Amino acid sequence: MTGSLDLSHFIGVGLALALGLLVGIQRGWTFRNLPDGARFAGIRTYGLLGLAGGMAGVLYTHAEGPALILLAAAAVLVVVGYRRSSSGTQVSGTASMVGLITIASGFMAGMGERLLGTTIAVAMVALLSLRGRLHSWINHLEEREVMAIARFAVIAMVILPLLPDRGFGPYDAWNPRQLWAVVVMVSGFSFCGYFAAKWLGASRGHIATAAAGAVVSSTAVTAGMAKRMREGAASPAVLSAAISAASVVMYLRVAVLVGLLAPFALPHLAVLIAPGALVSLAAAAWSIRTATRAPQDAPGEVGVRNPFDLGPALLLTVLVMALTVVAHWVLETFGDQGLALVLAVSGIVDVDSAIITMGNLPPGTLEPLVAGTVLAIPVTLNTIFKGVVAIGIAGWSKGKLGALPLFASALATGLAWLVIR
Repeated sequence: MTGSLDLSHFIGVGLALALGLLVGIQRGWTFRNLPDGARFAGIRTYGLLGLAGGMAGVLYTHAEGPALILLAAAAVLVVVGYRRSSSGTQVSGTASMVGLITIASGFMAGMGERLLGTTIAVAMVALLSLRGRLHSWINHLEEREVMAIARFAVIAMVILPLLPDRGFGPYDAWNPRQLWAVVVMVSGFSFCGYFAAKWLGASRGHIATAAAGAVVSSTAVTAGMAKRMREGAASPAVLSAAISAASVVMYLRVAVLVGLLAPFALPHLAVLIAPGALVSLAAAAWSIRTATRAPQDAPGEVGVRNPFDLGPALLLTVLVMALTVVAHWVLETFGDQGLALVLAVSGIVDVDSAIITMGNLPPGTLEPLVAGTVLAIPVTLNTIFKGVVAIGIAGWSKGKLGALPLFASALATGLAWLVIR
């Protein structure tokens, strides 16, 4: 029908107005204590800015000239208003940028890019709401941490996109971009684990420290907690809960890595390792309940790798390069059973190397059912290895509280394999 209304335009303009009001609520609450006339804009002004952007977005497809004039006029008003409100006071570019981005978000909503416009506006509101925490975070950063952030940005955002995405070397097994992605991921896990331990560990106790450290290495966490068990530095139940919590995080980390690097193996692997993860979770909950009346001392140092040292990431990459070539040779010579043995042995100490090696194999090398089973083997062996580590460091009498849940977790994974095969 020629005279029918296009409701999508009304929805776009209405969404643009809503986004402007959302920004205005955050800005108005933040500056609620300022005297009249000291604020750059309030909820009504930001709502109108979003509305102007939405109107320009709707007009743009039919009348580009008037739409651009409306956008330019709104932007000029933002700049002029900011200049007047900031005269004689400390200059900050946040207010003007918020106004301009509000107009842009409204424009996207009016143009039909509603999800993108909404995402930008909501992300901006979230960022503005975190102002106090971000300033506090920056004030507590050390120089070496700032350098680490810059270095991680270089390896992840500059070097990685520049590397070729094709095979080199024996069997064309070495893909430079995929291999460097190993460095990025290992460094990223270390980076997150470091800051989680720094800000959560001291206030949340051993369990939070173990969970954060397990993002980097659950084996290192188990060794650190077993050492404290041997020394009697804390409640055995608390330390046992920390070891089980680290095991749960390990299972989650494995699932995330497999989902990113070898997604075809994830469904079957998830079925196999889910019982083990549940056993570790139940053991952590039981130990926490047992230790509720125990004194909660501050967590000590856990043997987690230095997140600012690229050495472990580069060594793992070299290991992956070697294992990938060996895996191709074994697969060509002995078939799937030989490959499973290689991955199982390589994953006893470091599960990630087995997962990354699997991810570097050519598509279709292994069936999803076989791939999931192959990856479940190193996960199970690594869990058993951590139990042995706990007993070896703390002794049987003290280390059994941390080791037995790990053995039970590995047994649950083995039983799951027997049931579903």
